[in-house]
Amino acid sequence: MTASMSNAGTGMQLRATTMVPNTHLMAGLLGHRDELLRLIERAFPDEQIVVQGNEISVAGPQATRITKLFDELVLLLEGGQTLDEATVLRTIDMAREDVRPSEVLGSTVMRASKGKAIRPRTAGQKRYCDSIAANTITFGIGPAGTGKSYLAVALAVQALQSKQVSRIVLTRPAVEAGERLGFLPGDLMAKVDPYLRPLYDALFDMLEPEGAQRLIEKGTIEVAPLAFMRGRTLNSSFIILDEAQNTTPEQMKMFLTRIGFGSKCVVTGDMTQVDIQGGRSGLVGVESILDGVEDISFIHLDRRDVVRHKIVADIVDAYEKADAEKTGDTSDGR
Repeated sequence: MTASMSNAGTGMQLRATTMVPNTHLMAGLLGHRDELLRLIERAFPDEQIVVQGNEISVAGPQATRITKLFDELVLLLEGGQTLDEATVLRTIDMAREDVRPSEVLGSTVMRASKGKAIRPRTAGQKRYCDSIAANTITFGIGPAGTGKSYLAVALAVQALQSKQVSRIVLTRPAVEAGERLGFLPGDLMAKVDPYLRPLYDALFDMLEPEGAQRLIEKGTIEVAPLAFMRGRTLNSSFIILDEAQNTTPEQMKMFLTRIGFGSKCVVTGDMTQVDIQGGRSGLVGVESILDGVEDISFIHLDRRDVVRHKIVADIVDAYEKADAEKTGDTSDGR
């Protein structure tokens, strides 16, 4: 694939072209009735995009960036991926940040049951996965739908399968969000089980229910409320603390000091969903406390990293705007 650039006229307008190597890729690249092409045109209204056969020409101030975007989309198609509206919108966001979409969307965390490839789908998610691989402790902080817990569980399963660790420990604080544990039927584990269900769901998606259940029964995978972590030292383990915004500062310190030799830890949370009584969240302020401590990383995800239904990103955006108006902050929240 080649690209060229020239200047035309006194306005120094940029022009760039790229060739799509195979005709059969054009339909997937442009979309049904050119719907994907229209998305790119709306995202870059100051550019003129012309498609003639296998050649795509762009004129405008961001011509080079757009031809590189088309090149990246072609690489995704050649890698066997299918383009849709959500994928193209994410690649547009990455292109604006000078991030290569093929490096983000082309990387695979693991292959789940039935061969499903689990991979980061945004630049923020790729930074998150890379941070987990490079650091002993990674904090993933962001709104609902950004894949914080799901990707952490995927990386934990991958680490277990590659024998980097000998077990997985998944934990959450059992904090009520409008309900009371005492009114739920059953013993303690039955009462806290609903709070741990999202972690089970992610495990079952990676390993299938039967495989995950066997590992749980053997103790290779442990899913337990945070209170069960006190007094323990967790060696050779991949430990995930989910919903960390609902820990107290004391619980956060207790949890972080459980980490033993050969272990890796991921802490996930959403600052906007604090359900703990009194609002004393152990996640609030922990970044300033641990600032300067080596081998600890903080990754902040935002609405651009939401990979659920588009309405979830719109809801997150609406709440961020409402919070900004309350505080008199008119920025975009980053």
